[in-house]
Amino acid sequence: MQKKEFIPLLLIFLTFLFASCNKIIEPALTINPSLTLWYDEPANEWTEALPVGNGRIGAMIYGGIENETIQFNEETLWSGQPHNYANRGAFRYLDDIRELLWDDKQEEAHELANEQFMSQPFGQMSYLPFGNILLNFPGHVEATSYRRRLNLRDAVSTVYYRNDGIQFRREVFSSAPAQALIIRLEASENKGLNFTAALNSTHSNYEVTVIDDQIILRGKANDYHQERGRNGNPYPKSKLTFEARLKVETEGGGLVQYDDSIGIVNARHATLYLVAATSFVNYDDISASPSERCEEYLGNLEGKPYQTLKDEHISDYRSLFSRVALDLGNSDISNRPTDERLNSFTEDEDPNLVSLLFQYGRYLLISSSRPGSQPANLQGIWNDKMAPPWDSKYTININTEMNYWPAEMTNLSECAEPLFAMVEDLAETGENVAKEHYNLDGWVAHHNTDLWRGAAPINNANHGIWPTGGAWLSQHLWWHYQYNSNTGFLKNRAYPVLREASRFFAGYLVPWPENPQWLVSGPSNSPELGGLVMGPTMDHQIIRELFSNTIEAAEILQTDEEFAEMLKMKRDSIVPNQIGQHGQLQEWIEDVDDPNEQHRHVSHLWGLHPGNEIHPLTTPDLAEASKVTLSHRGDGGTGWSRAWKINFWARLLDGDHAFLLLKNLMVPSISNETDYKDRGGLYFNLFDSHPPFQIDGNFGATSGIVEMLLQSHLRDENGIYYQDILPALPSQLRTGKLSGIKGRGGFTHSITWENGRLVSLKVESALGNPLMLRYNEKTVRRQTEAGKTYLFGVGDF
Repeated sequence: MQKKEFIPLLLIFLTFLFASCNKIIEPALTINPSLTLWYDEPANEWTEALPVGNGRIGAMIYGGIENETIQFNEETLWSGQPHNYANRGAFRYLDDIRELLWDDKQEEAHELANEQFMSQPFGQMSYLPFGNILLNFPGHVEATSYRRRLNLRDAVSTVYYRNDGIQFRREVFSSAPAQALIIRLEASENKGLNFTAALNSTHSNYEVTVIDDQIILRGKANDYHQERGRNGNPYPKSKLTFEARLKVETEGGGLVQYDDSIGIVNARHATLYLVAATSFVNYDDISASPSERCEEYLGNLEGKPYQTLKDEHISDYRSLFSRVALDLGNSDISNRPTDERLNSFTEDEDPNLVSLLFQYGRYLLISSSRPGSQPANLQGIWNDKMAPPWDSKYTININTEMNYWPAEMTNLSECAEPLFAMVEDLAETGENVAKEHYNLDGWVAHHNTDLWRGAAPINNANHGIWPTGGAWLSQHLWWHYQYNSNTGFLKNRAYPVLREASRFFAGYLVPWPENPQWLVSGPSNSPELGGLVMGPTMDHQIIRELFSNTIEAAEILQTDEEFAEMLKMKRDSIVPNQIGQHGQLQEWIEDVDDPNEQHRHVSHLWGLHPGNEIHPLTTPDLAEASKVTLSHRGDGGTGWSRAWKINFWARLLDGDHAFLLLKNLMVPSISNETDYKDRGGLYFNLFDSHPPFQIDGNFGATSGIVEMLLQSHLRDENGIYYQDILPALPSQLRTGKLSGIKGRGGFTHSITWENGRLVSLKVESALGNPLMLRYNEKTVRRQTEAGKTYLFGVGDF
């Protein structure tokens, strides 16, 4: 009797098992719209494809049906070779350039500087694409139920569709633990998966071979897309070599090797593993073997099932991403495809899309900047062009810095590590530039750098001679100390950079002839407006803060007392911020601002943000002058310019105006409203558009959203940081919760508000520093203990 009962039960179980094995789980109809980008058709353009990255390898996934392209990059594939950009003996012309500028002979100064003072060659090198994974699925032409998604919670991109009664699913992620791009393909029926896989590259010198289950792409980087610079000198030839390997594994079915591709036949599942490497070791060494590196990467994957690799990837990624959550609510309008949501944001102001853009910035930073990698460049790590806009390098007169504004505040301190390492490299190459161009000690970097750590002025004297790029970058090392109070980091890494940058500027500043008691910077530029000048306001703000940070660091470390005293005297003699004839903050030492100028850069408001010397509560007159300047520049501009203005208005405690700028950023860059011309805003994959694509606006938007909800840059007379809660809350974001956000002094905040008012606040103290909360013009002080949590309600204020 028991045996007869067992057989039907076994048959039922086997039938269920067989049926479930022949299904792929369809994408859920309900998703978390604040953590998912999704679309109901493949991408037609690169700026519609979805990005994945592990800090080193980035990829753009189109989600094609019959033909899929996954374009990929490796962060060290650049044009050029190790190169010293300094112009030997350029300092001999420095005094002449200054004299010409004092005498109002700007064009002559430009001409002399372009002839004698600029980088050799005039430009720097470009970040290059690596290759493409090409997948062809014969007969996949009648797809239905199509979905492609990027899940920010897991950093996994998915494509799903039905074709000829069979369900197909692809998953793609770039794993930091595995150092590989991994592609999983599944069919709902046995023998349902039939496709070919291939690799190609846009470089001129490459070859593709097939060995066993691997497709191997080898090549040499193309030379820079221009043969000679502005002065006729040739650009360095490219010497980097590269290799990528695509390993194919199947479950069921078989492989067919062709000359340059592999066919997958009658499989149920297939997994592709892409590894990639170049010969780059550091800015002065390109002796590595790409083949050995690829073999090592693949060797580390041996014996690991797909699910294990996926789980390790998700665990690693979530250890960073899951620290911060932002809930601004959602409604039915939040559940539409991302492109539809962006199209209608101007009308519906869906706060959930704000949450998505906020978290997308964090996702992109994690994906493009990890310890041991290069820092995120002008396009993060994603580039499909051999001659990308502005070379997709590091523009350090705002763009690179903006990339890292969210790092500390959104609890991603580790992601700033590559920036610190680059600044330390620049402190080395910039020492030679300081000697050759200025005959000064210390180090200096101008408005751009590249993989080879160029630090000399490039492009044209009218904007390339801007010596405060390195000083601005140094701010990020100081921020890291402010948020984390790691004295070892301050002593061994931050302070040497700050001290030697300050040493340069202590020698660089010169008396202003009209008032010799004032020190000015120059020759320089107010990025990127007005040409070569003496005394731009932005320089003075940056140098003042550099000196102040260096002085405080010396005091904390109890070192270099005489040097710090000298810096105090220099700092106090720098030309102060000035209010001009239109009530504006002057951009230059002379009152020549044009109130009709709407340039994308608003450089002279650096002291408002990211600096800390202008604020409505501490310098109300200068804050009002900053508002006048912003009214002149307008609420438009390039994508990143709009993002910067979000931060400006948040610092001015005007949340509604900050939201207006956010709204102006969150518009389709290309639509019927723009006659399908690229006008700036966001692309449909939410990449920021200058235009064209620049990733800085994504990071600037994330920073600006935080600045509306928490600020911690001001201090009292004892040096204790104010934790300003909801300082610029927009009326459009009346209800929400932000958790895991960081304030200076070692505090982590979770803030809940309803109907525009604070409901509750949880503060974790990592360091035991005094806590000073400010909300609604009231201040609450608490002594804290390291590792403890403190709760506050609206009644506490």
